[in-house]
Amino acid sequence: MEVIRTDIDGVLILEPRVFSDARGYFFESFSQREFDVKVAPLMGGPVSFVQDNESRSTYGVVRGLHFQKAPYAQSKIVRCVLGKVLDVALDLRPGSPTYLKHVAVELSQENHRQVFIPKGFAHGFAVLSESAVFQYKCDVPYHPEAESGIYPLDGSLGIDWGIPADKIILSDKDRNRASL
Repeated sequence: MEVIRTDIDGVLILEPRVFSDARGYFFESFSQREFDVKVAPLMGGPVSFVQDNESRSTYGVVRGLHFQKAPYAQSKIVRCVLGKVLDVALDLRPGSPTYLKHVAVELSQENHRQVFIPKGFAHGFAVLSESAVFQYKCDVPYHPEAESGIYPLDGSLGIDWGIPADKIILSDKDRNRASL
C-alpha cells in the first residue's frame, strides 16, 4: 500500500497494490498490520477499526457532511467498490491551520483508492456514476445521540461536488442541516 499525503494534515490517500491479469484483479483492501506500520505513525498512534458500513446510491446523491461529536468522534477509511464518487473531508479541528478547508478525492472501482479521515472531520461524498456502492471502516461504533452534520451545499465551504445543482439529491435530514 502506498500512502499519499494530502493538503490537509491527517487526511491520507491509500493506494493498494493491485495485481491484474486476464482473469481480473486481486488486492488486499485492508491489513491492520500494514496500516499500523504505514499510517498509525503518521497519526501519532494506533487506530483499530470496529465497524464496517456500506451504502448504495444513485447518480446525484450527496451524502454528508456528517460527523459524530466527542466522545464518539470517528476515524474512517472510505472507499468506492462500485461506480465513482467524489469524496470530501472537511477539517473541523479548532485551531487547525486548515480549519474549514476540505480535501476532495475521486474514488472509484477503477482506481481502488481509499481515504483515511481522522477524528475531527466532517465527511461526505457525491455519486458521479449511474450508481455507487460505498464502504466505510470506522474506529468507533455509531452513536445516534452523537450524530451531527453541516449543510453540504453551504456556499461558504467552497465545495464543488461535481454535479449540476439541479441534479443534486439530498436526504431531508441533510437538506435541513445548519450551514456554518
